[in-house]
Amino acid sequence: MADTMDTEKQRASAWFRTLRDEIVAAFEGLENSHDTGPFSDMEPGRFDVSETKRASADGSDAGGGLMSVMRGGRVFEKVGVNVSTVYGTLGERAQNAMAARKGIVGMKEDPRFWASGISLVAHMRNPQVPAVHMNTRMFWTPHAWWFGGGSDLNPCLEYHEDTAHFHAVQKQFLDPHGETLYPELKAWADEYFFVPHRGRARGVGGIFMDDRNTGSWEADFALTQDIGRAFLPAFVPLVEKRRPSEFSDADKDAQLVHRGLYAEYNLVYDRGTKFGLETGHDANAVLMSLPPMAKWV
Repeated sequence: MADTMDTEKQRASAWFRTLRDEIVAAFEGLENSHDTGPFSDMEPGRFDVSETKRASADGSDAGGGLMSVMRGGRVFEKVGVNVSTVYGTLGERAQNAMAARKGIVGMKEDPRFWASGISLVAHMRNPQVPAVHMNTRMFWTPHAWWFGGGSDLNPCLEYHEDTAHFHAVQKQFLDPHGETLYPELKAWADEYFFVPHRGRARGVGGIFMDDRNTGSWEADFALTQDIGRAFLPAFVPLVEKRRPSEFSDADKDAQLVHRGLYAEYNLVYDRGTKFGLETGHDANAVLMSLPPMAKWV
């Protein structure tokens, strides 16, 4: 496949940045409007924004992005919303992984790659409010391109109605792309976000996809955009509903233990964490997903 996708790459990268801006504004709006219940007497949190750079072996430009992190808010204890566009050549280990997992041939002869995406993880101040993860991305090599990503809800205190709402919104946004798509991506999320050494899921699921290439870039990009668009209406109402709730010491303890489970998954199994560290992306940005505090029993 020749390198003929410059326009598509630019559109994808611009979309991820637009989505990032919308989410950052919405999250700061939640901080501003929290005026009842625990932590409402604190100052509203704000994102600290810094540029990230990918390190290349020869010192050449390898791309980067924006890391936006809010710490110590009255709704969000720690939340990161990162966007990046990185490029260069894949090392031998990554080449072999591409060949083994995705069946891509020719990477040794032409190991160039380009990747762009948004990654979000929110750890909440009040344990009644669920933690959440979302990412979408596009990956290109001269031999293949694909989209991936999704979102999943990670409450420490589960409420059936919250789970139902989160999944219903995902289905609403996916159904226009085919009514079989939501159950397929839900099942994929259930499998992907499973923690084998604990024998349990890390949360209540969501949607997930990888290697999305139907042959129509426009169709796959439109699906990826709708996965991103579903995030705020799926998550924000849950925050608004639960943030005024009181909680006990036992609730806070359950939150810290659940965060330990989340950290285990991200450090041991998450593909994005492994790829980011192996390809020289900013380690702080890659590990942004880790909670500010956690506990193991």
